[in-house]
Amino acid sequence: MRLAVRYDTAYAYSRPIRHVIQLLRLTPLSFGGQNVLDWRIEVDRDARLQAGKDGFGNPVHMLYVDGPIEGLTVSVQGRILTEDKAGVVGGVPGDLPPPVFLRQTRLTEPGKPLGDLAHALLAQGGSDLDKLHRLTALIHTRMTFDVSTTGVDTSATEAYDQGHGVCQDFAHIFLGVARAIGIPARYISGHLYRSDGAPVQEAGHAWVEAYVGLGTAQLGWVAFDPSNGICADDAYIRVAAGLDYRDAAPVSGARRGGGSEALTVRVEVSNTGAGQRSQSQGQVQDQGEQRQSQTLPSQARSRARVQTQTQTR
Repeated sequence: MRLAVRYDTAYAYSRPIRHVIQLLRLTPLSFGGQNVLDWRIEVDRDARLQAGKDGFGNPVHMLYVDGPIEGLTVSVQGRILTEDKAGVVGGVPGDLPPPVFLRQTRLTEPGKPLGDLAHALLAQGGSDLDKLHRLTALIHTRMTFDVSTTGVDTSATEAYDQGHGVCQDFAHIFLGVARAIGIPARYISGHLYRSDGAPVQEAGHAWVEAYVGLGTAQLGWVAFDPSNGICADDAYIRVAAGLDYRDAAPVSGARRGGGSEALTVRVEVSNTGAGQRSQSQGQVQDQGEQRQSQTLPSQARSRARVQTQTQTR
C-alpha cells in the first residue's frame, strides 16, 4: 500500500515555559516490506533539531526550544510504500543481535499469572512459531481494549490482572511471556492504517516482533499484534523498537516552567494508492524470505525542519 501519515503532537501550557528538551523517535527506516518515500518533522516555534541514532538503531532527533512560549506543536508528515510480508521482518539497518531482547524490564517482568501462562505454553509443546501464535490469540481473547484503566507506567502483570489495557499493555504482556519461554521479543511503536478506513486516530500504535530462529521455522523477526490478534501486514508502519515502551516512545523529554500542561495528539493514516488494500491478515507460515535493505539518507535543515527522502525501487 501507499500510505500517508500526518502526526501532530500539541502542547499548551498554563504559564510560559523557559526551555524544552525533547527526544523524538518519529522517523521510520526503510527495509524489506517498508520503503519511506518522503518524511519530514516540523516545529511551529524557533527551535533546533539534532539528528542521530539511539542504542537500538532508531533514528532520533533532539529538539531544543527556548522560551518564553505558551504552546508547542511538533508535526510529522510522510509517505510510505508498504508490502505484506505475512509478518516477517528483514533487512532492518543496524539491527541488534536477538539475545539483546531476552532481557526483561520493570514493565515486562512477568508475575505469577504470566509465569503460569509461560509454563502452560511450554507444556503444550509445538514450535516457537506455534507458541507465539497461541500467545497472540490468548492475549487478544483475554484482554479488553480500554483506554481508561492503564497508563504509561502500568506493568504487564498489572494490566493482565485487570484484564484491560491499550496496545502498549498488550505488547508488554506478550514481551514478558515470550522472553520467559526463551524467545527474544521487542516492542515496536508506529502507525496502523485501520481496516475500516477511518483515517483519524487519537494515538499511534504498538505491537511486537519475536525472533523465530530455531527448528524448522528459521524466519528471523516476525511481527505480531496481540491487540488485533494477527501478524502485522501492509497496514503497519514500523517506526521504533526497544525493550519496552520507554525505549520506543515517540516523544519524551523535560521542560522548565510552564505550570500545568495540556497535551493533544492527532494521527491521520490514509491509503493514497489507486486500489484498496487486500485483507490478508493472518498467521505467518514456516518459510523464510530474502530481503533487500535500504538505509535512509537524512538531512537536517534550519528552522526546525528535518526532511528524509528515498527513491522507490
